[in-house]
Parts: sequence; structure tokens; C-alpha cells
Amino acid sequence: MATIENNKRIALVTGANQGVGFQVVKELAAQGFTVLLGSRNLERGETAAREIGKGVHALHLDVTDQASISDATEHIRKEFGHLDVLVQNAAISNTSKGNLSLQEYHQLTLASKVSLDEVRTVWETNVFGVLSVYQAMLPLLRKSSDARIVNVTSGLGSLTMTSDPASPYHKIFDPVYSASKTALNAITVAMMTELESTGIKVNLVSPAYTRTNLNGYEGTESVAEGSREVVRVALLGPDGPTGTYTMWENVNIPW
Repeated sequence: MATIENNKRIALVTGANQGVGFQVVKELAAQGFTVLLGSRNLERGETAAREIGKGVHALHLDVTDQASISDATEHIRKEFGHLDVLVQNAAISNTSKGNLSLQEYHQLTLASKVSLDEVRTVWETNVFGVLSVYQAMLPLLRKSSDARIVNVTSGLGSLTMTSDPASPYHKIFDPVYSASKTALNAITVAMMTELESTGIKVNLVSPAYTRTNLNGYEGTESVAEGSREVVRVALLGPDGPTGTYTMWENVNIPW
């Protein structure tokens, strides 16, 4: 088992070789964490880890591959013995958008015509992948004296907002990405309920509409801004809240 320098906290960020995940790794490392940069492509993960530098280690982790999850879990167990922070950031928005604009793609994902293969593939990462990683990593989180899970979601997952005709999210809600985030929120509630009598905190964060590959870089927020709340919540101490769904500090999203 590796010696943890100065009792550094151990964090795992999934889907972290680019975008919000990469920024979260960078900021946690700057705060003194030992950070495992999860990436389904190990070469890209290693490149990203080298770019950030000290305290960051690439970890091959494909959240849709149970063998990959098991191998990653065993690696953490052997090297560190526990996990303090799990940031579940890995997500995809589509598999078939190509060069279509978001508006054009939305027309293909109306409930009446969407490809069920498209729905299943996105949900495999955004919903089932999150649950699979949670199940695998929970024993390691239980070994921490102050563990926290941050699931990265979207305001699009809010049924309150998307069912409101006055909301900008109302007309763009679809069964693919949007509904996957609603399902993620529901699964996170199940995690919150399971762990509410323990010291493990579970929180949901939306990184706002951030310019990343996830939306074809059509977002309005910078990666640094979009990552801000994820990092803040990941850094909360043992007296911090659990069961929250936020976009910014003190800005709660309705369920």
C-alpha cells in the first residue's frame, strides 16, 4: 500500500481527462489532494495527468465496463486503502449528433421518434455507470473518516423546472440526456437515503451550461466557472450539508 504523503485526502474524479472533470482534478490537486484522474482512455488520462502535474495519477476507468470498475477499485484498495471523495462526473450527451446543431439533434430525440438504442447508450453511462461505480467504491468510502460523494448532474434533471412552461428547459427536455439526469437524481436520492445515518455525505451539483465537448462547446459558462460549485461541494468538511442539489453556492435547484 502506498504511503499517503502528509495524510493527503484521496479523491477520484470520473470522466476527467477533459472538460469539467479535468478542471475539478486540477483544483483538488491544488488544494493538496491526491487525485485519481479517471479516464476510459488511459493514454488520454495519462496525458491529462502529466499536464496537471504533482499529486495527480491517471486511472483507467470505463464506467460502462464492470471489469474496468473492478480493476480500478482494486487498484485504489491496494494503493491507498480507502477513498475520501468520489466525484461522479463521467457523462455523455449523445452518440449520434455528429455535426447537427443542438436544435437539429433535439428534433431527432422527441419522445415519439427517438432511437431507443440512443437512449440506452446514454443511460448506460449517465445512470447505470454512476450506480455501478457507487456500488464498487462504497466500501472504500466507508473506510474514510470524512467521505463525500458528488454526483454531477444538470438543471435539466429537475422535474420541477422542466415541467414549467415558463422554464427555458421546458421545450428542450428529451428522453436521452435530460431524462438520464432525472434518473441520476432519483438514484442519488436512493444513495442519500441509504447513507443518511452514516458520515458519508452525498450531494448533487449542476455545473451550469458549461462550454465542453458534452454540448459541442455551445455552453455559456467557462470550464472554470462551471466547475466552481463541484469543487466547493467536494471540499466541504464533515459539518457540511448532505442531500443538496445546487448550481452555485446558496442556489438550490428544485427537484
